[in-house]
This record gives sequence, C-alpha cells and structure tokens, in this order.
Amino acid sequence: MNPTPNLLDPLLQDDVERREDCALTAQEDQQLRQRSNLWGLGLVLHAWAMVAVCMAVFAAWPNPFTFLVCSALIGGRQLGLSILMHDAAHRVLMRHPAWNDNVGHWLAGGAVGSHMYDYRPYHLTHHRHTQQDNDPDLVLSAPFPISPAGLRRKVWHDLSGQTGIKQRLAQIRSGMGKDGTLWLRLSRLLRHERAFILSNIGLFGVLWWVDQPMLFVWMWVLPLLTWFQLFSRVRNIAEHAVTGDRNDRLRNTRTTFANMLERLFVAPYWVNYHLEHHLYAFVPCWKLPAAHRLLVQRGLAPQMEISPSYAAVLRQAVQPR
Repeated sequence: MNPTPNLLDPLLQDDVERREDCALTAQEDQQLRQRSNLWGLGLVLHAWAMVAVCMAVFAAWPNPFTFLVCSALIGGRQLGLSILMHDAAHRVLMRHPAWNDNVGHWLAGGAVGSHMYDYRPYHLTHHRHTQQDNDPDLVLSAPFPISPAGLRRKVWHDLSGQTGIKQRLAQIRSGMGKDGTLWLRLSRLLRHERAFILSNIGLFGVLWWVDQPMLFVWMWVLPLLTWFQLFSRVRNIAEHAVTGDRNDRLRNTRTTFANMLERLFVAPYWVNYHLEHHLYAFVPCWKLPAAHRLLVQRGLAPQMEISPSYAAVLRQAVQPR
C-alpha cells in the first residue's frame, strides 16, 4: 500500500507517510475523506436542538435538579459546537468550502467564543508538531501528571467560573489589540468578535421573544463559564496528557472509549477518537469510528494509545506526590 497525499492541508502531508502501516489505499482514502453538507449542517443543528430542549425542560420544570442536569447537558453541547468548529477549521465539516467556513464560524464556534479563522493556523501547527517542543498546545499536556489537590483546584476554578472569566478577558484583550486609541481598539474588538456578539444577541433575542430572557443567563452564559470549561479541560487531558512516546504517531495522542454519559458531556461528536483524527486529519468526525476500525483490523491496536474510559485517563493523569 502506498501512502496517499493529504490534499486538504499541505501542512500535514507527511503525517501519515511517517508510518507505512497507517497509510491508506486509494479506496480507503476516498471513503474516509468524503465530506457531506447534510451531515455537517445536521450535526450543528443537532447541537442547537439539544440546547433548545434543555432550555425548554428547565423553563417548564425549574428546580435544582433540572438546573444541574440541563445546564451540564448544554455545557456538553457547547463543547460539541467547538468540536464542530474544529472540524470546519480542518475544512471537513461540510463539502462546500463557503458553507463549511460560514457554518463553522457563525453557527458553531462563534456562539461559544471560538474564532475559527484564528484557530485554524494555530491548530494546524499543533498537528504538524504534536507533542514536540514547538507544539502550541504542549502547555495543556505538559503539567501532567498532577497531584489530586492540583486537579481539585483546576476543577474548582472551572466550576466557579474563574477559568471562563479569565478566558473571556483574554479574548477581549486579544481582540482589542494594544495599538491605537480606546475607540479604535473597541472598534477592532467589535469587528473581530462579531460572530460571538451577533450569535449571542440572536440567541438572547429568541429567548426574549418567547418570554424567557433569563434562560440566556442560567442556561447559556453560566454553562459557558462553568461546565464548558470543565468538559474542555477533561477533553484536553484525555487527548495528549500522560501519553507514550511523543515521537510515535500512535502513542503521542490518545483515543478514549466513551460510554453514553461521556458522549453526552465530555466526548460529543466522536471527539474521543483523537488518535485517528491526528493520523487522518482530513476525515470528518462522523467517519472517525470507521478509521478506528480500519486500524484495529490491521492489528495496530496493541501499538495505539487507547484508554478504556475518561475515568481511567483521569486516574492516570493524577498521581499522589
């Protein structure tokens, strides 16, 4: 089998070529890289539909239990929207390039404060230099393993909103820049964050129209500042922390098997197949399970960094000191 070139992202052309046993046949490549407007738009609408259902449930039965469950589920879908933006950054969310970028930026990433056009070059650099010294995401995995007390502090920072507020302030500072007058910097911020601003204004407008404006606070802003931060942290830990040989493409990234609850909260839209995503960055998220089966059929499972659950990953990432 000869490795096929990655026609989507020239930056990643040699990712698969480094391992002959992971190279695809022409037929496998064609099947895995096929994108779909229907699938891409359907997944984004699915995320928003789940948000709407959770808001409706809490509006109909407002109590501590529905608040906890519905806000956590919405935090999981907010993570899901960022994951779908991630697919769009790889140009695999939808087949049509303009639809891919507009849906990924405006309907997915923009709503949760993720700027796809800034994220794309940053993230592709992470792919090109995974777990190497010049990997921009190395800071997320390098501190692990940490002590149980260290993890508890991080969880508290996430659930108390401290992480979310810190990130929003950093987002504002980055959008404003450092040069020019205050009005120029504010204008720059509004232009840079228009997807985030307009999508959230639109969501608030819809909730106001249905006479439920406070749902925007309780069932969107609070999950974004709390649950979304925690679930994103768990996802980041699972993907690259405490993995094997950082120079081995099958060991420096982890795939984590996810049960139904984990898929609802920390692993929506097949993000748990992260090793397969790094090997074949041109594959849409909904085809990653097929990529996993292909690798297993080739007998590569014993060489792959695979964890049986997210709980198992966290146990591995937390060690008493």
